[in-house]
Amino acid sequence: MIPKTLFILAALGLLVLLVPRLLTALYARTRVYTADEVPPRRAAIIFGAGLQRDGSATPILRDRVAAAAELYFSGKVEKLLMSGDNRFVDYNEPGAMRAYALSLGVPGDAIVLDYAGRRTYDTCYRAKAIFGLTEAILVTQSFHLPRALYLCNQLGVDSLGVEADLRVYRKSSVLYWNMRELIAAAAALWDVNISHPVPVLGDPEPIFP
Repeated sequence: MIPKTLFILAALGLLVLLVPRLLTALYARTRVYTADEVPPRRAAIIFGAGLQRDGSATPILRDRVAAAAELYFSGKVEKLLMSGDNRFVDYNEPGAMRAYALSLGVPGDAIVLDYAGRRTYDTCYRAKAIFGLTEAILVTQSFHLPRALYLCNQLGVDSLGVEADLRVYRKSSVLYWNMRELIAAAAALWDVNISHPVPVLGDPEPIFP
């Protein structure tokens, strides 16, 4: 009896995690485009994805920046909003993103930094509340894009998505990222529909006054 009960509880728990992931995937499927086909928007949003020990962008973050840079060079967007974590002096995701974008030839005046994008919800919330965006192209990997699209659209930023899968990632990393998304997708639905948390804010800094 006990093993059967545990099995049922485990199955229910897995279902609770799978349903939000499925819902965000279904929500996003008509909003994802290739870089060539995505309709132009004035700004792209690039989400933080960790730093290496020397403070430079990780490979996955470099891919996000590179994909966004191509959107800029092709005239799809005018500005790149780079949002990440900078709670600590020696941890500066937006700064690392900017440095890499500059190395790719993106001009500094096309880059806007959001130092309080501690998580995807915060980035989407601040994109509208602080930077005045009402529409954007979101640039991130395929495992993360459904949640990002769901959050930004629900928080008032009419968003389309472009995948930044520019290389073959390690299978162990892909497995970890997708497992993490199960929990993150559930948290996204909770935040948008129930808890409505307010991230770190400040004075408005509209990108397009």
